Amino acid sequence: MDSEMAAWLRQQREDRGWSKAETARRLIQAGREAGDTAVPELSGMLHNIHRWEREGGISERHKLHYCRALGIHPSQFGPHPSAELATMTSPQPCTATAAADSMTALVPTQCSMTPGVAYPIPLPSALVTYRGMQEPTPGHFTVEQEVMMAAHKGSDHAAEHEQHGTGEATLEQLHADLARLSHLTDAGPPLTAFLESRTVRDRLYRLLDRRQRPREQADLYFLAGCVNGLMGITANRLGYPDAAEELIRAGWAYANIIDHNALRGMLRAKLSTVMYWRGRFRESHDLAADGLRYSSQGPMGANLYLNQACAAARLGDLDTARQAVGLAHAAREGDYRDELVTIGGEEFSLSRATTYAKGGRARVDTGTDADAREAVEELEGAISLYDQSGSPGEEHWFGGKALAGTDLAVVRLRSGALDGAVTALGPVLALPSAQRVATLTTRLARVREELAAPVFRGSQQARDLSDHIEEFDREAVTAGLHSLHG
Repeated sequence: MDSEMAAWLRQQREDRGWSKAETARRLIQAGREAGDTAVPELSGMLHNIHRWEREGGISERHKLHYCRALGIHPSQFGPHPSAELATMTSPQPCTATAAADSMTALVPTQCSMTPGVAYPIPLPSALVTYRGMQEPTPGHFTVEQEVMMAAHKGSDHAAEHEQHGTGEATLEQLHADLARLSHLTDAGPPLTAFLESRTVRDRLYRLLDRRQRPREQADLYFLAGCVNGLMGITANRLGYPDAAEELIRAGWAYANIIDHNALRGMLRAKLSTVMYWRGRFRESHDLAADGLRYSSQGPMGANLYLNQACAAARLGDLDTARQAVGLAHAAREGDYRDELVTIGGEEFSLSRATTYAKGGRARVDTGTDADAREAVEELEGAISLYDQSGSPGEEHWFGGKALAGTDLAVVRLRSGALDGAVTALGPVLALPSAQRVATLTTRLARVREELAAPVFRGSQQARDLSDHIEEFDREAVTAGLHSLHG
């Protein structure tokens, strides 16, 4: 709870003599002028203002609307404004490019300034955060991008001048890039991970267009299959399942060219996951079963069994679901290593935490009291393991703990434990917008279905939780992205 921010927001309103209703109307107007098509109606905005003035926790998107309504620069927002940023007072020129940029519409430009009010230039960090692109400061992002582009250019130049196909230095760098991308996909903003993966894939394609020795060509196909798989799962998180399917199938083609069973198994697991979140449970089940022909042991075998279990549960095949969960735990045990596991990261392996979380999800959907008890046990165990991130073999993707918390909330709501559901969802609903991915918004829809049950009718706490989920959806990364540019 941010009591200082809550007090500051209340003070700003009272200093201007505005009621909460007047503040809500001004925020709605500011949002619409900024081109925010998802701005809440009056009742929803009133609810938000009441919560913000009690708890703080206002999103970057609404901070910008407040700045427009209050007539202040983003650097002046909040109880501790930045003196350094407050010095940025040069107005932004009104150019055709600036006018066409949907992001710059979020704060005033010279074109829309109120006479007599001095507006500093808009802050890129707030705009980027609103669009869900990433969380770092603009300086950090710019420097990081420049450094990485310089590094990539060096790699490309070296590859062009190595003799006789692709040299060892280039292949070594590409393998290092793949490991880095795996960790970025786990922990970084999804759009950043997608664009960086695309850069590496483009370099792979340029190399594949050149004449290669057979061994080098096979290595490049393996890398291309892996990178397409990462791009596919990231595209799905960003809310582009059609693109995700196409990317993963491209990876599958490379796996078939080199007859690589472990890579086939991994890509079947990824495509099965995409189908599950699309609600195509039969296809998800069948893809997982097909993947088990290629990879039935180790972390990837466990992942495929768990995908099969989750899909079977949604299809009502409870015996298959329970059996597959047991087989997943058995496959996950033991010291298993292959070419994918050595890359590192959740997408090429499967942590114990996610094993428990997906097993719990399958049991949530089987529906019996005994399964519900086991689901709670597995999900609580998963959350505990997620909190131990950094242990050997426990590399987690950023949404794993949140999905486990969401599944736990579903179980608790089915037993009427509304307080327990609110507690489970606390860390989920506090995620930054860049990590509010499509899989989370899809699963939170199940929570809202449970909140609509007759037992919760008339409950203000249930209505508040449903409203909070609706706001979470509006702030999700998928709500701000309109296309994957370039």
